[in-house]
Amino acid sequence: MAAILFLILRIILSITLYAFLFYLVGFLWVDFNQKGAKLVAYKVPILTLSIKSPPLQDRVEVFSKDDVLIGRDPDCDCQLQDDLVSSHHARCNFHHGQWWLSDLKSLNGTYIHNQRLTSSIVIVTGDEIQCGTLQLMVSISGDSSQTESLERGK
Repeated sequence: MAAILFLILRIILSITLYAFLFYLVGFLWVDFNQKGAKLVAYKVPILTLSIKSPPLQDRVEVFSKDDVLIGRDPDCDCQLQDDLVSSHHARCNFHHGQWWLSDLKSLNGTYIHNQRLTSSIVIVTGDEIQCGTLQLMVSISGDSSQTESLERGK
């Protein structure tokens, strides 16, 4: 009689353990799918560079990818026609939720607001970048500083 009772207790315990494991796997599966959906919905804010070149016509370049190479070389994403611009002059890349500007050890340097760039720096809408004799105005879609300036203007 005790053996039958012990067997029933083991069966109930096994069923409880398996039910807990199925619940745990189901919970982890739902959490995994939610995080995956967030990653799929994640979008890089659009970076717009307005290039002001005195001898040539001004132009606007729009980038929706997270890494933008700036320079004179034809393989650069933002190609600049200026003898003072290095072949691979600077890079804008999006990480940690912000756009960053880095100088790629260019001969004449990269300037932001007339100060030479010595390390990577966060860029926002309204920043002025200088590469050679060219001025690049930054505009970022969904930039919080742009939203704040629009709210102040109301």
